Amino acid sequence: MPSRNLEGLRVAILATNGVEQPELTEPRKALDEAGAKTELISLRPGKIYAFKHHDKGDQFNVDLALDEANPEDFDAVLLPGGALNADALRVEEKAQKFVKSMDKSGKPIAVICHAPWLLVSAGLVRGRHMTSYHTIQDDMRNAGANWVDQQVVRDRNWVSSRQPSDIPAFNREMISLFAESREEARKAA
Repeated sequence: MPSRNLEGLRVAILATNGVEQPELTEPRKALDEAGAKTELISLRPGKIYAFKHHDKGDQFNVDLALDEANPEDFDAVLLPGGALNADALRVEEKAQKFVKSMDKSGKPIAVICHAPWLLVSAGLVRGRHMTSYHTIQDDMRNAGANWVDQQVVRDRNWVSSRQPSDIPAFNREMISLFAESREEARKAA
């Protein structure tokens, strides 16, 4: 069983205004506690605001603007959900290019809730086994994903989950995937 120590692993978190707060904060906390270095990347520098379902949540400092982010500098990516967040990111060509580059390199991608919309718009979901928030299952299927209604789904270098209540399972599988990916990269080096 691979080590769960993610010390030094650099994780990009792509999010913008309207991100679902627990889907940003709880996975980020789990990654930070495992030793990863997380960086919040957004469309613009400054701050983004979150929602807790329908209610406005907290603001979060952006570590890096998307224009300045290089996927080669990161070992993994976390895409938190929130309908407003995911809908804004999916139409950004730079966000699409970022996830395409991460996927092409075989780097792990963790997505929850509405976040798979970015992967749909990037043309990456065809043939992948995934889950998401139930309201976007038609979008997922129409883009060629094999969508299932499960807490968490792993498919090669991806892990997907449905909603905030699934975060404990999502975090467990995300940490496991990131650790396994790191071990594979060390063995290949």
